[in-house]
Amino acid sequence: MSELYPKWMDRLYLLAMTVAGLSLLVMTIVIPIGIFSRYVLNRGESWPEPIAIICMVTFTFIGAAVSYRAGSHIAVNMLTDRLPAALQALCARVVDLLMLGISLIIFWYSFWLCVELWEQPVAEFPILTSGESYLPLPLGSAILILFVLERLLFGSQENRPVVLIGNHT
Repeated sequence: MSELYPKWMDRLYLLAMTVAGLSLLVMTIVIPIGIFSRYVLNRGESWPEPIAIICMVTFTFIGAAVSYRAGSHIAVNMLTDRLPAALQALCARVVDLLMLGISLIIFWYSFWLCVELWEQPVAEFPILTSGESYLPLPLGSAILILFVLERLLFGSQENRPVVLIGNHT
């Protein structure tokens, strides 16, 4: 179990990083198409904005989980860096437990948001429902929960080879 869980989290990490990267790529392609259509062709398309919003939500919530596992999330360490090592470890554990709690709350409420809005169509993009467009929230928070549990059980994973891909420092 001790080697299997991090190995599966490595796969999930790569998948989540790919999804976040692709959503960022699609968003950067779709927004200029919408701008070109509106200001050059003088014809506003209805689909670029909802797709860009879905991509942004996907990039944000899936990317946040990836960032957390890689240890590249925003953190203010000014106070904790001045504490003794034992207190630093305690503070890190408290932060991880708080992250777990917050992630569980986000998962719970976003799951029920998706359930409630599952049948409501998006006016500008009728092949998609509002519930489907909010799916990145519970999915991203579920991934984050798995990564927080991994950190609580096995420690920081930011030095794993798969996490260090592209890190040339």
